[in-house]
Amino acid sequence: MRRARRRRIVRGTLAGIAGGLAASWVMNLFISSVGEKLTESLMSDEDRIRQQAKQEEQQQNGRVEEDATMKVAEDVAHTVSGGQHLSHEERKKAGPVVHYVFGGLLGGLYGALAECSTWTSVGFGTVFGAVLFAAADLSAVPALGYGPSVTEQPVKMQATPLAAHLVYGATTDLVRRAIRAAA
Repeated sequence: MRRARRRRIVRGTLAGIAGGLAASWVMNLFISSVGEKLTESLMSDEDRIRQQAKQEEQQQNGRVEEDATMKVAEDVAHTVSGGQHLSHEERKKAGPVVHYVFGGLLGGLYGALAECSTWTSVGFGTVFGAVLFAAADLSAVPALGYGPSVTEQPVKMQATPLAAHLVYGATTDLVRRAIRAAA
């Protein structure tokens, strides 16, 4: 009995990893297409002026805006290499790797939990996506200094990241279920 349960959990974990990797890719597609349009539609003229001023200030100061995954890649490389830093181009290439590793690992966790619990079936992965958004984007990223806090951004600017995480959760669950049904 234990052996069968363990085998089921391993299969669920592997299906979840596959789901998380696929979902990370779908999430990127969503952000670059629908997400950008959603963000643009929610921005007021004041938001656009503020964003343009911020970009101009960064250019004048020689800084380039980096997302959280690029910052994590830099920290990991710095720690692993014993103090070496990545160039901006290297961080740009390593950022997506961080995103896929994180997405795959969390998909694996979700897949394992799906084999042990019924809560994962609620919302077909969207609850998982919403919890991930709250835990990562709203809590961990600001707490670790990888991005601005929730209070530093208009609430409406969280619509695209939230929607992207809902897409991630639903895709993870869909792929995980398909793989488990085929196995």
